Amino acid sequence: MILPRDRPGHSAPADLAARREGLAQALAAGYWKCDPAPEQTEFGGVRCLRFEPSQPRRGVVVHIHGGAFRIGQPEVIAPFAALLAERCGVTVVCPAYRLAPEHPFPAGLRDCQAALAEVAAMFPESRVILSGDSAGGGLAASLAALLSTPLVALALLSPWLDLSVTRLSYSANSATDPLFSSEAAKEAAALYLQGISPLDPLASPLLGPVAGLPPTFINVGSGEVLLDDATAFDARLRAEGIASQLSVIEGMEHVAVTRDQSLPGAASAFGALAGFIDNVLISH
Repeated sequence: MILPRDRPGHSAPADLAARREGLAQALAAGYWKCDPAPEQTEFGGVRCLRFEPSQPRRGVVVHIHGGAFRIGQPEVIAPFAALLAERCGVTVVCPAYRLAPEHPFPAGLRDCQAALAEVAAMFPESRVILSGDSAGGGLAASLAALLSTPLVALALLSPWLDLSVTRLSYSANSATDPLFSSEAAKEAAALYLQGISPLDPLASPLLGPVAGLPPTFINVGSGEVLLDDATAFDARLRAEGIASQLSVIEGMEHVAVTRDQSLPGAASAFGALAGFIDNVLISH
């Protein structure tokens, strides 16, 4: 697969602009701060946050934040990234990729590709794991399919992998997912795709090739509208002979593990993710 050229987008609608302003105010007020603070840096020309463990580095995780391709910053997942760095002894790099609708597909994917390429070049002695949550999980899966340089693992947390928004769990779990819905997904997909088919395999990695992907960890809550995206991707990987570890947690909300470790199921999800990373790094 070949990544297409960037395309011009359009300005954000008023409601999205207001949500972004609210996020900026929360960041300015000190929400999501962690100690020690991450390093502000660049990889591949993309602003990134870099988190270091206190012990010797065993590997590198590039984690792509969620936000339906249209909102979010790496600072929002800083507590999760810092905890992951320390628990697993890994450097964690979180890119601030360009967002839709100002920068539609494939701008965000291109930014993550550039950041990952420089991370891999800067840490040639380290084993690189690619991960992402929600829409960031979709970007991570798409990017893994694009790469010629092998990853040691892929980790997807409540991933959004099919932008056609046709999976049955959108209706089956509509009453149990307070954070995402088919209406929100369709709106976000339209802002991101802007004329590109949702069946494009680089936009919807569930519909693309999976041969050659590394061992993969997939975590999702049992009541999420994205449950079917996660389980279907796990089935595709297993059918291809790729090692896949699916963790479905009862009662866990969408991306609880990156939001707050005190949320129901978040600690279990984090433990499963950390154990997966431990096993991958030991085997490599």
